[in-house]
Formats: sequence, structure tokens, C-alpha cells
Amino acid sequence: MTPELTILTLAALLQVVQFALFAIPANLELGPGYTSSARDRPPGKPLSEKTARLQRAMNNHFEGLILFSIAVFVITYSDQGSAVTAFCAATYLIARIAYVPAYYYGLRPWRSLIWAIGFFATVLMLLTALI
Repeated sequence: MTPELTILTLAALLQVVQFALFAIPANLELGPGYTSSARDRPPGKPLSEKTARLQRAMNNHFEGLILFSIAVFVITYSDQGSAVTAFCAATYLIARIAYVPAYYYGLRPWRSLIWAIGFFATVLMLLTALI
């Protein structure tokens, strides 16, 4: 497996961890009646600030993971993997790992900077594929 595909796999496992980090407190806060329902209505009470941040961080990773996956697939299927693309992939993963506590604790402006590092690492992978 290429380094980029390995890191993509680790990024997907990070998403699983983020889901658990969010789902456990959300279930405790909202109760199984709501979380096991069809969710046709909003919950009877809002999530706590920290749990809501975990949800937003998880959703943000879903969004970033789409673009990162495209970058990894393009690099892999065009056989353009290099030290640069492996470094970019590792940078993306490290940034995504750092993003979770940065978002949870509301670290501004660091959260946005961490997000930007991961985003630009992904963009650099895409641009590398075109060169």
C-alpha cells in the first residue's frame, strides 16, 4: 500500500474515533429516545457546547476527507506518489488530529490555522498531480 493510501486509511479511522467521541456524549445528553428515533424533529434540548463542537469537528472532517480522498486517489491511480505527496498526506492527518482538540477547546485562531494547514496540504497534493 502506498504511503498516501495508508494515511487515507488512518484518516478514515480518525473519523471513526471522532464519531465515537461525539456519539457517546450526544447519546448521554439527548437520551436514546431521541438518538434512536428518525429525528424528524429537533431534539428537546440542545447539545452542550463541547459536544456540539465535537459534532462540528466531525462534520468538518467528513468534508475535508472527501477532498483528501480525491487527492489520494488521483496521486495513487496516476502513479505520481512521491516524498512530497507522502509528506502532504502526513501533514493532512496530523492537522486533522490536532484540529479535534483545538476545536473542542475553542482555540482561536489556532483552530483555523490548523484547518488551513490540512487544507493546503490537500491542495498541494492535487496541484502536484497536475504538474
